[in-house]
Amino acid sequence: MDCIFCKIIAGEIPSAKVYEDDDILAFKDINPIAPVHVIVIPKTHIASMDEIRPENSAAVAKIFEKIPEIARLAGCENGYRVVSNCGADGGQTVPHLHFHLLGGMALPWDVFAK
Repeated sequence: MDCIFCKIIAGEIPSAKVYEDDDILAFKDINPIAPVHVIVIPKTHIASMDEIRPENSAAVAKIFEKIPEIARLAGCENGYRVVSNCGADGGQTVPHLHFHLLGGMALPWDVFAK
C-alpha cells in the first residue's frame, strides 16, 4: 500500500510521536495551523469516515476515548478541537482516516482558511 500514514505507522517515515499504543498513533502535524496540531490515526487502515463499519468501528471509538489524554500530553490546557475531513470536497488529502487535534489558542472557526 502506498499510504503515507501506513508508512509512518510502519516506521518507514519518521514522525514526532505524541502518543502510541497497539491501535493508535498520534504525531505532530508537519504543517501545523495551531500551536498544538496533532494527527491521530488508527493503525488499521481505514480510508475515510465513509469506510467505518461495525467490524472496524472499535478503532474509532478507542481514538475518541484516548483523545483527552492525547490532548493533555500535547499541552492543551484550555480546550481543543477535533476535525476530520472526508473526501476531496471535505478537504481530505491523505486517504487514511485521521483526526486533527488542534489547540493551544482560542481557535477561530476559519482556522483552516488559507
